Amino acid sequence: MSEDLQALQRRLAAFAAARDWQQYHTPKNLAAALSVEAAELVEIFQWLTPEESAKVMSDPERAGRVEDEVADVLAYLLQFCEALGIDALTALAAKIERNESRFPPGPSARPDRPRGSEG
Repeated sequence: MSEDLQALQRRLAAFAAARDWQQYHTPKNLAAALSVEAAELVEIFQWLTPEESAKVMSDPERAGRVEDEVADVLAYLLQFCEALGIDALTALAAKIERNESRFPPGPSARPDRPRGSEG
């Protein structure tokens, strides 16, 4: 990666400040915007088969749309974290650690579920 998350957060904050958008960047608004952008990412895959979705990046037009929506999701997530003082990498590391404890490797605890299934 060319820039770290803190540098990207600073760039996003400067971009918003230069346009006087901070007044709109409340946690509620940023969470809503994040949800909308995530839905736009889902929309790209909505009617694709699993095989088509696995090859989506081989279509330059779709690949560009996917990259744009990923960027939008990440931008709003970073702005959301900035607004609430969340260190995204620390939060992710803690979540992975909790999941490693909750879901140890090994045979499935339920024979009616495929290996790796949750719930």
